[in-house]
Amino acid sequence: MAILECKNLSKRYGKVSALEDVNLSIEPGRVVGLLGPNGSGKTTLIKLVNGLLTPSAGEVLVEGQRPGPLTKAAVAYLPDRDYLADWMSVEEQIRFFADFYKDFDSDKAMEMLLRLDIDPKQKFKALSKGTREKVQLILVMSRKASLYLLDEPIGGVDPATRDFILDTIIRNYNPEAAVIISTHLISDVEPVLDDVIFLQKGRVVLHQAADSLREEKGKSVDQYFREVFKC
Repeated sequence: MAILECKNLSKRYGKVSALEDVNLSIEPGRVVGLLGPNGSGKTTLIKLVNGLLTPSAGEVLVEGQRPGPLTKAAVAYLPDRDYLADWMSVEEQIRFFADFYKDFDSDKAMEMLLRLDIDPKQKFKALSKGTREKVQLILVMSRKASLYLLDEPIGGVDPATRDFILDTIIRNYNPEAAVIISTHLISDVEPVLDDVIFLQKGRVVLHQAADSLREEKGKSVDQYFREVFKC
């Protein structure tokens, strides 16, 4: 069974269409790049899947269920901005996640913190932007979810940290799950992608296996993206 299905999914704000008639099916074990220029609908789609927005038309299903309490237990979501309480320490954030999510692995989270030399006693507000992003990703990837939704997980960090983050994603997600990575940094994430989805003005203009695309077009995903979306 597909982990994620979108059927004729649309989202409008008044007369403005953020997503239009999106049809998708994503299977377990796939790492999917959700790619498109600013305003293409990537974050809107992720929020609809996560139940933070309500469709204007069509439906979205996670493991056959519409977004709600059951699907929230199956989805691990990393938003594109800070969302953790500044006043809490990293250690307190781990305990909070462990209380909130039955599938959260505190030992895995602590192990990843140690690998990155992050002090669990530090307050979140005392961390640099890059370190905050690492902590948020560690918390998300320490869950044994069915679907990981990562919105710009490598946007604000240096290239060496990007490599670590991508390695963390690949090493730590449940192989029976699916991962959706929304990003502008296509060349950085391309090596880990199984499939790519191109969104343009709220519509899916391509959904294809990354290897198949490279073979068919004779160029990298990044090169083809630049060709499709050139100004």
